[in-house]
Amino acid sequence: MSDVAIPIETQLETFRPELTGYCYRMLGSAFEAEDAVQDTLVRAWKSYESFEGRSALRSWLYRIATNVCLTMLGSAQRRARPMDFGGPGDGHATHPGEPRPEEIWVGPVPDGRVLAAVADPAQVVADRESIRLAFVAALQHLPPKQRAVLILREVLAWSAQEVADLLETSVPSVNSALQRARATIAAADQGAQLLEPSDDEQKELLARYVQAFEAYDLTALTALLHEDATLSMPPLPLWLRGTGDIIAWMTGTGAGCEGSRLIPLVANGLPAFAQYRPNLDGPGHVPWALIVLEISGGRIAGINNFLDTQRLFPLFDLPESLPA
Repeated sequence: MSDVAIPIETQLETFRPELTGYCYRMLGSAFEAEDAVQDTLVRAWKSYESFEGRSALRSWLYRIATNVCLTMLGSAQRRARPMDFGGPGDGHATHPGEPRPEEIWVGPVPDGRVLAAVADPAQVVADRESIRLAFVAALQHLPPKQRAVLILREVLAWSAQEVADLLETSVPSVNSALQRARATIAAADQGAQLLEPSDDEQKELLARYVQAFEAYDLTALTALLHEDATLSMPPLPLWLRGTGDIIAWMTGTGAGCEGSRLIPLVANGLPAFAQYRPNLDGPGHVPWALIVLEISGGRIAGINNFLDTQRLFPLFDLPESLPA
């Protein structure tokens, strides 16, 4: 029996998760990454007859995806986190500032959208490490081509020659760009512990966080935070550092979070929660924030509250509301 040819559409679709992960690291936005991958796959489908197998299909797709991302980055503002725009604010502030456009923020992403299925446990960990919020934010400090070099060499383990061929440059140029990119990343990236479901200490910490937050027991919550923990709330520019300012905010302007319910999930390889606040117009709870936690040394070092729930909750397949 002769082999049945696999339709090109099916072949291309198998690359969607890893291409989305690549484009997310390049662009810092799950939504832009999905747009870039869709554009990549459409271009590949339209030009497949001229491809003729001159290189591996995967390499060809990454070449297209890289060009798509470089074009998108050509006129875009560098995405960042609130901490990149200035010093911390005052927890007693009565207004967090006007929301800034979505296009300036590094956003969260569900692991399942950007991680391809691999059998090697070490590769799984490496892939999850490379989508951490802090790492993706650090990548945005790099010029676009340096960004591509670092991701292809350090994350995807391409050879210098393969990267040089993709970017149509020389191996020495690739190696030089990688060296500069490594120095920038080392200065900008602050590590955080990945979500480890089998880690009993981490499970206990997260359970205590949920219990303290849902009970709005701020004394118990304080005990879980590093003294210099940060709280940010994109697209609002205000961010806070230190337990004193964080608790002042939660007892003041942020007091509306009392009575919230949390649904656990995973974002960027990190422990995360969907936060639903009490519905002021009726029974039940309504979306308020996607919380991504950064853990270091057995305590919470960063609380990232992403408030664009209208787009983020569907991305994470979360319900529109919770019943009473």
